[in-house]
Amino acid sequence: MARVTLVGGMRRTFTTTDGITLVGDGHGDPGHPPVLLMHGGGQTRHAWGGTARALAKHGWYAICVDLRGHGDSDWSTAGDYSIEAFARDMVSIARAFDRPPALAGASLSGLAALLAQGEAEATLLSALILVDVTPRLDPQGTQHIMNFMSARLTDGFATLEEAADTIAAYVPHRERPKNLDGLAKNLRLHPDGRYRWHWDPEFMAGKKPPDVHTEHDRLFAAARALRIPTLLVRGRMSDLVTVEAAEEFLALAPHAKFADVSGAGHMVAGDRNDAFTKAVVEFLGDV
Repeated sequence: MARVTLVGGMRRTFTTTDGITLVGDGHGDPGHPPVLLMHGGGQTRHAWGGTARALAKHGWYAICVDLRGHGDSDWSTAGDYSIEAFARDMVSIARAFDRPPALAGASLSGLAALLAQGEAEATLLSALILVDVTPRLDPQGTQHIMNFMSARLTDGFATLEEAADTIAAYVPHRERPKNLDGLAKNLRLHPDGRYRWHWDPEFMAGKKPPDVHTEHDRLFAAARALRIPTLLVRGRMSDLVTVEAAEEFLALAPHAKFADVSGAGHMVAGDRNDAFTKAVVEFLGDV
């Protein structure tokens, strides 16, 4: 079972089965029902700030956690960033609580949580929210994301402004932020004066990268095995989850609810945080 430490009423750390320390922030009363907010590949726990604070106000204890190799969490010395490793981490985190937590997982985290719950012998989570991800992903959309993440992997950026311009070109439907403090949390300033993404480069080029397409059969089986309250949130402009893929998932898990967020792409929580948070709060309120 994972060990958990609460520091200063906010910071939480979890230790995985292979000894990696994962760093998180807690929002709200630790005595309230827990809900885990797990970001997508290449992001950090700070992607969930607005949603976490809203959930805390509605009586939840929201914990945002950095995935292995991301943000302030440890990097894998073995270069293991496989979907299997992330699924094991979900089990470790969930079992650190005295009752099954709800979990909202974006993209990679959503698939890892789906595997963890779908293959668990007992109830691991009290509810699951999949954020713009299903067992079937659009190959072109997936490649588009991989190309963006790999493009500046080595060289990085000379300034935060350059990084902001690059992201704005990638998500043209989102307004470019004037304040770059939030962006700074997703980048590391290296000794050479250049900014690079706040994650281990081995995440993309390691011995075991997160190739979700190789786990096609397991993911479909996990979806069929879901019995807990489930919500699929899709960005209506998503290039990763098509309408057909969403309908397919809802056929696999007919009890699941569905929210289609207008004006949002794959990064739903960042594109339309207001609409996303409303859907999550309402779903968890019903749970």
